[in-house]
Amino acid sequence: MNAELGASLLAFLLAFAIGSLSLGGRLIRRWSGVDPQDVSAHNLGVENTLRFVGTEVAVTAFVIDVLKGILAMGLAWGHPWAGLGVLLGHLYPLPLLQGGDRPRGRGNAVILGVLCGLQVFAGMPAWLVGAPVVVYAALLGVTGYVALATLGGLLTFALLVGTMLGFSAIGIVAWLMLGVALWRHKASLARILDGTEARLGEPPSVRGLDPSVVLAAFMVHPLTLSDLWQPRSQKWLQHFAERQVLPEALLRKALLLMRPQKQGEISGIYLKDGRELRVMLISAPMLPDQIHSHPGIATRMAIQGARLAREMGAEAFGLGAFWSTVGRKGLDVQRAVPDVAITNGGAYTAATVKAAVPGLLKAFAREGGSLRQATAAVVGANGVVAFGVARMIADSVSDLILIGRDRERLERSAKTLRRKFPHTNIVTACAISAVVVADLVFTATSDPEPVLFAEHIKPGAWVFDLGRPADVDASVRSVPGVHIVPGGVVRPPGAMRSRIDFHFGDGLIPACMAETMIMTATRAFQRASLGPITKSSNIHFYLTEGARLGFEIITRDDHVARLEGVW
Repeated sequence: MNAELGASLLAFLLAFAIGSLSLGGRLIRRWSGVDPQDVSAHNLGVENTLRFVGTEVAVTAFVIDVLKGILAMGLAWGHPWAGLGVLLGHLYPLPLLQGGDRPRGRGNAVILGVLCGLQVFAGMPAWLVGAPVVVYAALLGVTGYVALATLGGLLTFALLVGTMLGFSAIGIVAWLMLGVALWRHKASLARILDGTEARLGEPPSVRGLDPSVVLAAFMVHPLTLSDLWQPRSQKWLQHFAERQVLPEALLRKALLLMRPQKQGEISGIYLKDGRELRVMLISAPMLPDQIHSHPGIATRMAIQGARLAREMGAEAFGLGAFWSTVGRKGLDVQRAVPDVAITNGGAYTAATVKAAVPGLLKAFAREGGSLRQATAAVVGANGVVAFGVARMIADSVSDLILIGRDRERLERSAKTLRRKFPHTNIVTACAISAVVVADLVFTATSDPEPVLFAEHIKPGAWVFDLGRPADVDASVRSVPGVHIVPGGVVRPPGAMRSRIDFHFGDGLIPACMAETMIMTATRAFQRASLGPITKSSNIHFYLTEGARLGFEIITRDDHVARLEGVW
């Protein structure tokens, strides 16, 4: 018994080492000069190699992986545990053995090699190893989904072996191989449920195929845990999470290990010049506080998202909400993925503020407010957007309170504004409680949680919230006469459709997403917003071009009544 166990362990370890060798990745690098990481951020399979490198390399890499499976089985004299070892090594290699080539394939060629090895070296009947191949081909032909075909083939093999050989080593290995493949293909199965998985032979995108279609990508994240259940593929987990079968602490740890995935697409947007604009939605499920507290992981995920966007054919990639703050506001992401334009959306966000604030001030005055006697507070005044708001309103109000965490920077900003607007009383504060005297509140922070609560807001105050996630807590609604105005909201042209709820209302999107759309539609990639500085010329560009293409900035004057129920 000990000898049998030792033989099984030796066969498994030897095969695992063979499977870990990144022969396909080395072939791609040597033959084409392309780094495997640049071929695909996630999957270095035959489909992607064929699509992005070429037929000769893809076919050769496939044959090499088949031979790798056969070699492992041959050196182990057909021992069943070698089949599991070579598959695991291929899919999840040790870093020391994989040579630094991180993306790996789905293991179909290796599985074929294992089946051949079982027939040649273990004497398994040809029909038994051929049946899963036939099922694989049939399912692939009918559905076009590689994941379903692979799992169908392995399930067939496990059922046949289990029926004929019972509880034997090969029977156990067959079911374990199915389990490994199921885990490897979990993301593909999720995308099939969500309707975002590409079928074999489909082009990666419409880019270059139809000049009338503009294709961009945008990275999103859940604002709260409940947003995790929006995709159909993840909704079943909600039951376990709500009943604490899946503890929140464990779920949060798992989120940090996940890779970005395409979870939807925005369609139905038609520009005024007649072109269709589509946006692929890429989600990495980090929550706002996790992005804030794990900047290294967040930057890595943003880079993975950019590579995935490029792989799917997007011309530009936008960083939405808290993603816009990572990697020095996109600079590190752009440096890591130089062949797709990255933007954090800051310019058009500032443009929407420039367009919306005058309308809000007019509405405030129209409903009985006196601007010359009003006190305004700007929360997050250390930031570029919030300080821009302070500069816009300083000449219109009696008193202006700049609120932020850095007292020294606040005083420098206040000094600048006092020189330009000597008739306005401008003070600074680091305590959020200073807001309570304000008739007008403008807030634009990068906090992952709300910063303004009911006790901070004066009855009848107007609150303009530019925070993403929102700076205003739901309790503020209980303040008598309060007006809550969401900032940075845009209506794109056409009849926008999406399965993902952005919490802005039907047909509405954040300005950072709209900037990605406008930049892609105009091919003005040099206008990307990167880093902390926003150029005035870019703000003007997005205002002008957005209007020309049919984008409508939401202002208090004409649309806020529709929005107040959203926040």
